Amino acid sequence: MISTKVVIKEAAEKIWQALTEKDQMKEWYFDIPDFELKEGAVFNFYEPGEARQFHHRCQIKEIVPFKKLSHTWTHPSHSKGESLVTWLLKEENGSTEVTLQHQGIENFTDAGPEFAAESYQIGWEELLAMLKNYLTV
Repeated sequence: MISTKVVIKEAAEKIWQALTEKDQMKEWYFDIPDFELKEGAVFNFYEPGEARQFHHRCQIKEIVPFKKLSHTWTHPSHSKGESLVTWLLKEENGSTEVTLQHQGIENFTDAGPEFAAESYQIGWEELLAMLKNYLTV
């Protein structure tokens, strides 16, 4: 499992909105038109740009408002594997610690070197930095 975290000087509610509202997600994360905040809901997206090389398909597994969002993470065009991404929010003294955990990356060994744990670690660290920048501008 990889795990990365960042502390953002915002309330958990504001961060939760950035993680779960389509219009906000499009600003800092991915454009996910079929995202619905509902356990069992499936959503799909591609990386930014015109290439549309990496299809992501996810299914929401657990929602604890303002505290936890878990969803599967798959790449159906590249791998038969499935992993689990969990966003954890812990608010304290006007700031919120955002922890992102990604379990099961080893299930993507059939997808090639682009899907190595190191690549995910770098990508998640960049995304958490983008989230922090989006919320603190």
